[in-house]
Amino acid sequence: MGLTKAKLIIEQETGSHTIDVLFNPSEYQLTDGASYSEKKVPGLDGPVIQYISGDATELSVSLFLDTYVPNTPSLLPVSVPGIGGGDSSTDVSQITRKIADATSIDGSLHRPPKVTFQWGSLNFEGVVTKVSHTYTMFTESGMPVRAKVNLTFKSLISPSDKRRESPFESPDRTKYRTVKEGIQLWDLAYAEYGDPDMWKVIARANGILNPLDIKAGQIVKLPAI
Repeated sequence: MGLTKAKLIIEQETGSHTIDVLFNPSEYQLTDGASYSEKKVPGLDGPVIQYISGDATELSVSLFLDTYVPNTPSLLPVSVPGIGGGDSSTDVSQITRKIADATSIDGSLHRPPKVTFQWGSLNFEGVVTKVSHTYTMFTESGMPVRAKVNLTFKSLISPSDKRRESPFESPDRTKYRTVKEGIQLWDLAYAEYGDPDMWKVIARANGILNPLDIKAGQIVKLPAI
């Protein structure tokens, strides 16, 4: 038994509507990343790399759309050149326009609509950031009836979920740490506050004038912020 058909669910101000994909994609790609910045710290040969945040997961997928319905065979021995396209064939661009509209701001939402791509175990909720469509088949009148649509989504991240996933301890209470060999104030600042520049706060709290003067075994106060 094969996978159920993929679908796009577009949630707009007027309600949600579903676009069923006639042919399942052959593959999709998920991309994760992270953003960093460089902090220059006195006494170091190079900058400290500071983690800023994780990037939104990106989904890339290609969809094949087909609205062509062949003509009903005629009893007359008449050969019609080209593609006829029966009366029930429809313009595939009506579907591609609906998908492309997902990149536009929607009414009182003041943002593009949320789009969910469902296929098998994948249930990806995000916004469409890029759409490209290529028309590959036409009726004799020039109406497009087949198209390939390349879509790029970015996931919607819940701030509350990300707070629960945060690995940092709470910096809202005072702590004390014993300095280990090779550890500097900016290392403690990065580990505690996520920002090596906060070494100045630690230095002030401990009356340290030169950040390079700390020694292994020294107890350092990490103030609440």
